[in-house]
Amino acid sequence: MPLVLILGVIAWGAIKFLGVRLWIVVVIALFGFYLSETVLAPAIDSGTRTGVDIVNGTDRR
Repeated sequence: MPLVLILGVIAWGAIKFLGVRLWIVVVIALFGFYLSETVLAPAIDSGTRTGVDIVNGTDRR
């Protein structure tokens, strides 16, 4: 299942059930695309992968 579909369902659920405004979802998505093109992208990627590894119990230490 594509990640975009999963994120779309999560965004729809946040708008429908949590009362999050559509413009907030759009701003967060655009800010994520903006961050992916900065020098912070490798640090964000590394931190995300490390966090997922810790949660899944597959820490590579």
